[in-house]
Amino acid sequence: MAERVKAVEYIRGAAMLGVVGIHTGAYSLTGPEVNVHLFALLEIFTRFSVPIFFFVSAFGLFRQHRPGEPLDYAAFYRRRALTVLVPYLVWSLLYMWHYAATTGEEHIWGAPHIYEFLLFGLASYQLYFLVILVWFYALMPLWRAVVPAVAARPLPWLGALLAAQMAFNYWSCQVLPFRADDYYVDLALRHRLSYWVLHYVFVFLLGAVCAVRFDDFRALAASYRRAIGMFFALSLAALLGHYYWLLAGGYDPERALNAAQQLSPGGVVYTLAACLYLFAVFDRPLPPGLVPPLALLARHSYAVYLVHPLAMFHLAKGLDTAGLAMAPPVVAGFYVVTVAASLLLAAALARAAAAAPALGLLLTGTGRLRKVKPGT
Repeated sequence: MAERVKAVEYIRGAAMLGVVGIHTGAYSLTGPEVNVHLFALLEIFTRFSVPIFFFVSAFGLFRQHRPGEPLDYAAFYRRRALTVLVPYLVWSLLYMWHYAATTGEEHIWGAPHIYEFLLFGLASYQLYFLVILVWFYALMPLWRAVVPAVAARPLPWLGALLAAQMAFNYWSCQVLPFRADDYYVDLALRHRLSYWVLHYVFVFLLGAVCAVRFDDFRALAASYRRAIGMFFALSLAALLGHYYWLLAGGYDPERALNAAQQLSPGGVVYTLAACLYLFAVFDRPLPPGLVPPLALLARHSYAVYLVHPLAMFHLAKGLDTAGLAMAPPVVAGFYVVTVAASLLLAAALARAAAAAPALGLLLTGTGRLRKVKPGT
C-alpha cells in the first residue's frame, strides 16, 4: 500500500475548515444585517472546500489502487460500504431523529419522505457529498478504464475535461429546469445537485491523474509554486469580482452566492487553482508549530464533517435564547466555537470507536470487529 501523502492529508483538514465556514455563512444570513465582506470570506473564499474533497478522495483511491494492477472489487466495495455507506445511513437516521425530536414533524419517517431523505442526502445539508462519493465509488471500473488514457496525455485531456465540465455545469445549473410534471422526473431533476457525479468529474479525475503521475505532479508544484500562487490569487479575485459585481447589480448576498458558487465556471477554475495551490503550500517543509494542528484537523476531518451541523444547531439555539443576533463578532465566534466543539466531538467519537469497534464502524467507518473463534 502506498504511503499517505501528508500534503494531501493537510488539504483534507483545510477543506474541513472551509466547509464549516460555508455553513457559518448560511447562519450569518439570519442576522439583522449581513456584512457582505464577512459573508464573502465565509462563502466565496471557501468555495473550493466541497469539490476538493473529491480531489482528495480520488487521489487516495488511485494512490492505493493503481490502474493496471489487480483490484479485488468485492473487497473494494465491501471496504467502501463500511467507510462511507454505513456511516452515511447511520448519520442520516440520526439527523432525521434529531429533526423529528426538535420539530415534532414525524412525517419524515413515512413514504416517500424517508426514501427521498436517504437517496439524496436530505437528512442534513452536508450529507449529499457522501451520496455523490458513493456514486463515484460505484463507478470505479469506469474510472480505472479512463484514468490511464488521461494520465498518458494529461494536459490536453484535462484541458478538454475542464472546458466540458464548465459547459455541463452551466447547462445543468442555468438551463435545465429543476421541476417537471412527472413525479419521478421532478424528483430526479430537483435533487440532481445531490447525486449527479457529472458535476464533479473533472476534479475527481484531476485527483486520480495527480496520484498516478505523482512524481511529475510534485515536481510541477515545486517548480511553478510562484505561478500557481498567482493563478490561485487571480481565480479568487475573479470569483470575488463576480460576487461583488452581482451585489452592485442589485443581488442580495445569498442570490449572488448562488450565481458565484463552486459549479459556476469561475468556481470550477477556482477549485482547480485551490487543488494546485494548497498542495504546493503544504508539500514543503512547514513551521514545526503548524504541523500538529494540521495533522489534528486532517485526522478528525471526516468526523467533524459528519457532526458539525449538530454543534451549529445547538450553538445557534443557545445564541437565540441569549438574545444574541448574528452580528459580525458573533459570527466569527460562532465559527471558532463550532470548529472547537466539533473537534471535541470528533475526538470523543475516536475514543468511543477504540473502546467499541462496532460503534466506530457504524459512526465513522473506522475500527475492526473482533473475529470470534469457533467454539468460543
